[in-house]
Amino acid sequence: AVAFVSLTHPRARIKFNLLSFPLQEELRALAELIGPYGMKFLSENLMWHITSQVTEIKKMVIENMDVLVQMKNNFDKPEEMANLKRRLTGGENILKRMTIIGVILSFRAMTQDCLKDILDKHCPYMMRSVESLRDFVSPEADIQVTLNVFELASAAGLTCNIDPALVAAIGSMQTDNTSMDEEYKLSCLLLVYIAVSLPTMALDPNSLYNREHGGHNNNIHCLATAINQLAAAMFTIQNKNIEQQLKEFLLMASSTLLQLGQNVERVESKNRESVYLLLHMIVEESPFLSQDMLESCFPYVLLRNAYREVYKSFVITLG
Repeated sequence: AVAFVSLTHPRARIKFNLLSFPLQEELRALAELIGPYGMKFLSENLMWHITSQVTEIKKMVIENMDVLVQMKNNFDKPEEMANLKRRLTGGENILKRMTIIGVILSFRAMTQDCLKDILDKHCPYMMRSVESLRDFVSPEADIQVTLNVFELASAAGLTCNIDPALVAAIGSMQTDNTSMDEEYKLSCLLLVYIAVSLPTMALDPNSLYNREHGGHNNNIHCLATAINQLAAAMFTIQNKNIEQQLKEFLLMASSTLLQLGQNVERVESKNRESVYLLLHMIVEESPFLSQDMLESCFPYVLLRNAYREVYKSFVITLG
């Protein structure tokens, strides 16, 4: 599966087909040329693009704060939620910005994998030591020590449960004008915003899950990466329990998507099954969530039927 797929604008004269380029080989060559320091510089540039998106997202959360607070308190009341959704603005925009963040983080993950491959080739013994150190530390013990170790591991191309570069980037956005409690409230409401906006994706014809690419045609599968990593970074800075916050998000997202399932108008929820798969992807990519948590709030039979629905539409031809 690829991290993201090519998009073609209706007015575009030239179609750039990402899948026709050997991106992994190119990135390995880049990692070989510029080394860990160069890749760290590339990562910092990518983080700048993410923080610019987060800035706009925070503005949207603040604009809809009153409605989001009410949604957070009434998510289990369908009639009340239906009325509140009419007052909520920018749902599609928030998901598009989160998808952009997810695409950037997915690309960064590819660069990290390629850096790891290069370092594994040049200094395998050092890499095994760094891996062991990363696996040994625990965020529950001392978060600052953990972040220092994760920074070392990340510089070697290893994946960490909490992205130290993202933590540093989000942390640099903090100002004296906002307290940590206010930032925490914004982070919680952002997850509410995303959860209640997910059903709008079913209306987009490009939300169809593409079995060949292992993702959705409009890259919304990258939301899984964005939600997990952004939540982990924000709640680490705010010294809050990441697992608890993501469990609350999962519960609210499940509730809103189950309400989508009650819609009998198939035209209105054309890609409902493809959007259901997002929940499974979010849990699969998360080091803080489990399948048991998902099954406790979203029926497994719906996920099974969703996979069956999207896979049966994929025609297999034998040459």
